[in-house]
Amino acid sequence: MSLLVKAHPAQADIVTVTPESAHWTHVGFAASALKAAQSVDIALPADREGCLVILKGTVDVSVGSMTWSALGTRQSVFDDVAPDAVYAPPGSVFHLKAHDHAELALASAPATGRYPARLIEGTRMKRSVRGQGSNTRYVCDILPETELAESLLVVEVVTPAGHSSSYPPHKHDTDALPEESVLEETYYHRIDPPQGFAFQRVYTDERDIDESMAVGDHDVVMVPRGYHPVVMPHGYRGYYLNVMAGPRREWHFRNDPAHEWMLQRG
Repeated sequence: MSLLVKAHPAQADIVTVTPESAHWTHVGFAASALKAAQSVDIALPADREGCLVILKGTVDVSVGSMTWSALGTRQSVFDDVAPDAVYAPPGSVFHLKAHDHAELALASAPATGRYPARLIEGTRMKRSVRGQGSNTRYVCDILPETELAESLLVVEVVTPAGHSSSYPPHKHDTDALPEESVLEETYYHRIDPPQGFAFQRVYTDERDIDESMAVGDHDVVMVPRGYHPVVMPHGYRGYYLNVMAGPRREWHFRNDPAHEWMLQRG
């Protein structure tokens, strides 16, 4: 089974990964789009929490008795601003109405209903810069460990043209806390300009997984285990939305020892 999930051929902004399609347990992901004035309901299963991210456009969102109007301020995932998001517990229904053309992402993972629905305001999300030189990338923590959820971790990253990301290669597939945790992961890729591509490799120490992919706009890469670096070619910058979940909601990773030497350079 390929780890690359191509976007819908006729509707490039639609792509879905379920635990069943991925042959794993925790992470679910779906990207979709709404036309101006379009309304839609998105229901969560009775055993899965969700984090709805407004990737672009402006949307009214209701969950139960709570309503949030005009969420989302950016016209592209590459805008220099954090997205708005809404967390909801299992069994919830997101009632959505778009003000304009909007793109959405829904992350889901197992949960019991411990936490209520809430708005996650983009203005309160932590934004940071990681790496240096051609390994520099720009990170926005949408639903990190410091924010309440049962399983989900959600983050977005912008990688400049000609830069690498998720690099040096790292993995989180071994239960060895506090050094390393077990987390499944999806990468939802966007490319600017959209005719471009990214390169992503997923590989294990044993090389029982070793897949290198040319990733297009709106494609998803599944990372069941192993290292998973990303490289952007000259002329094209990349965005990806990461969804992670596993048996414990902790992100601890191990770098590939063969490439960790570069972290020691001044």
